[in-house]
Amino acid sequence: MLKAIFQSVRLHGRKGFTLIELLVVIAIIGILASVVLASLNSARQKSRDARRVADIKQIQIALELYADGNSGEYADTVAGLVTLYMPVEPKDPSTAASYPYDNYTDSTRGACVVASGTMRQQPRAQISAMM
Repeated sequence: MLKAIFQSVRLHGRKGFTLIELLVVIAIIGILASVVLASLNSARQKSRDARRVADIKQIQIALELYADGNSGEYADTVAGLVTLYMPVEPKDPSTAASYPYDNYTDSTRGACVVASGTMRQQPRAQISAMM
């Protein structure tokens, strides 16, 4: 009986895939591609955030070194730190713009570098990892 079925299929010469089989395979490939792209976007965002934390930490270290050598006063600009305390000025990984920096000199001594969001004044603030 099984032999008769195989001979019947061979006689009709059915070769290739049906339209339904091809559509199912294309749908599976599309679903897998969308899952991969979604996970890549998440990984990119995390890497940009990690880069921002590292950049702000680098600016903090340069500001502290500057303040130690200048009677505790912070630099007026981040660009002023570049040649002596940093090789290059860090830029935001998404926009390639400089990080906003303000040197507050009112009643307390402090400086503020902002990666994104709102600015808060904190004297001798410590940078901690956001993740």
